[in-house]
Amino acid sequence: MWPTGAAAWRAEYARGFGMSQLQAQSSSPIGLYVHFPWCVSKCPYCDFNSHALREDIPGRDTVPEATYLKALQHDLLQQLELQAKSLADRKIATIFMGGGTPSLFSPTAIGKLLEWVRSSIGFMPDVEITLEANPGMIERGRFGEYAAVGVNRVSLGAQSFNAVALRVLGRIHSPAETLVAANELHAAGLDNFNIDLMYGLPAQDAAGALYDVETAIALGPAQISHYQLTLEPGTSFAGRPPADLPSDDQTERMLALCGARLTAAGYAQYEVSAWARKGRACAHNLNYWRFGDYLGIGAGAHGKLTGSAIWRSTQQRDPRRYQRDPIGGLIWQQIATDQLPFEFMLNVLRLLEGFERGLFESRTGLPWSSVDAAVVSLLGRGLLALTDGVELATTRIQPTVLGVRFLNEVLLEFLPERAESMHNG
Repeated sequence: MWPTGAAAWRAEYARGFGMSQLQAQSSSPIGLYVHFPWCVSKCPYCDFNSHALREDIPGRDTVPEATYLKALQHDLLQQLELQAKSLADRKIATIFMGGGTPSLFSPTAIGKLLEWVRSSIGFMPDVEITLEANPGMIERGRFGEYAAVGVNRVSLGAQSFNAVALRVLGRIHSPAETLVAANELHAAGLDNFNIDLMYGLPAQDAAGALYDVETAIALGPAQISHYQLTLEPGTSFAGRPPADLPSDDQTERMLALCGARLTAAGYAQYEVSAWARKGRACAHNLNYWRFGDYLGIGAGAHGKLTGSAIWRSTQQRDPRRYQRDPIGGLIWQQIATDQLPFEFMLNVLRLLEGFERGLFESRTGLPWSSVDAAVVSLLGRGLLALTDGVELATTRIQPTVLGVRFLNEVLLEFLPERAESMHNG
């Protein structure tokens, strides 16, 4: 049985709302992702492009600030020149400095970087500038210095408030250091901060997961990201899994209890793994999930840009090679038309709000008919839900609770080979 209004919605498919509207996005603001690839040590669960500093090698125990900043500047300027037509007069709306551990770089270095970006392309008046930081990497008072050079949002990698769990995860900070860092954020006026937490940790039970959430809430963050520990290919944990990992039933109970507590505390879930207070959802991540455009600079950084077609960029991962030649390893690759539905859904269906039909057509340039069969099938199976809009373009498609739980199964329906079989069937 179709949801209310769905019959009328289906009847409108053939009208072909907006065939190609890619140019509409090419005039909108963009994001900037900056990757900092160094950490003090490599965590055994981490599959990001991060490299441990080496205390046993002279000169490798600190980050090469000046050299890396010069490479970042060259990277950005070359991309602005190469993509001048697609960028036109677009300004930066969000900056996310991730890693690795960006807070290993001094406030002075971060300030220089931000000034280069501002002078090269320009900022929107309400630009969001996020810095990822590990609690143990901040000396007392330095958050105020980061704020003074323009940082207005921080993402704090707490992961847990259990000292034993932190050691198993390879973290080098203590629970007490996270409490100090949160207090320093408030003192610096940086109350728009996120706390990263993980659940499903070795030997963790539901009470332990709930304790981490309760402790995080008490610190007053604007957002709490809540991720399940996963054994990613190529990581130390994948090759040698830790003992006493919770069962699937146990992790589902953790998620249910923690989600209910976050909701009760005034945090609304807006993304599969993120809860935020009203108006405090991460704007940079929302741009990702809504299939928006962003530039990526730094070793291993990725970007996405819309012009006459949609392109993704990838940078070389090795920090030393990147610093020697920050442009030679940059690759721009056009997303094939038959891949666009999957690419779009891979992002937007992470959001509980889903997406408006018009967004699919404007961000991909494709007619709705290219995803018609898959959406109809998923609606019928209760994995997607439909909310009628004022007009056809504002009809909203959202993942249901079941759809969020089985999101990978939902996404498979938008792969080119699956879509072709539906049309042929």
